[in-house]
Amino acid sequence: MSSAGTVITWWGHATCTVEDSGTRVLTDPLFVRRFAHLRRRRGALPTAEAARADAVLISHLHSDHLHLPSLSRLAPDTLVVVPRGALRAVPALRRFRTAELAADETLRVGALTVRAVHAEHDGRRLPIGPHRCPALGYVVEGASATYFAGDTGHYDRMAETVGPIDTALLPVGGWGPNLGPGHLDAGRAAQALAELDPRHAVPVHYGTYWPIGLDGVRPHEFHAPGAEFVRKAAVLAPKVAVHRLEHGESVRTEDAR
Repeated sequence: MSSAGTVITWWGHATCTVEDSGTRVLTDPLFVRRFAHLRRRRGALPTAEAARADAVLISHLHSDHLHLPSLSRLAPDTLVVVPRGALRAVPALRRFRTAELAADETLRVGALTVRAVHAEHDGRRLPIGPHRCPALGYVVEGASATYFAGDTGHYDRMAETVGPIDTALLPVGGWGPNLGPGHLDAGRAAQALAELDPRHAVPVHYGTYWPIGLDGVRPHEFHAPGAEFVRKAAVLAPKVAVHRLEHGESVRTEDAR
């Protein structure tokens, strides 16, 4: 595959913009300084530029990935792509222009094809209601192929499921002192990277939000995952160019080696 000028911007947590072939896709937008028990500890809030998108990809229904007030900042005609069953589980989504996908289903967004893939994660809207809804990752294919993993643990045949990709946006941490099941830490993310074998990788889902009042509890879990992923990826996947972005920073994968 050829990565002809795809631009990746990391806004913090799991919020990224993928710009490819003149089309902009935004992942799991979270535009607030504080919500529930979490506070943004690092990085400025995303600028108005972050809310400019042709489509938004929602990986699962947890409130740090499906955040309704942040979706309300988008233009009214922005397409919001959600896991199949999300509209039943979260009826408030019906006020947006939505499309539901299941794993292996595809959708055209401008010049891009968006393919949903399995994610190993509990995707329910906890603690609201019993409705189960799968968690997803997405492969955005245009001039290049970019994999947004959402929240996921490692699973068998992961590389086969995702398919050939140029860039992987991989979660390497979380928002609290401990990661539960269905997550990748820096080491497991590096192992997944070695299997996926892209040309580029960007670590996400770390170093942004943290529980209020727990700043001094295992602080390395907040600060360290990005750098740790870079170190471990250099050993396990040395041919992959890893770009550890600051909040709001972009990389054009065509130019980055």
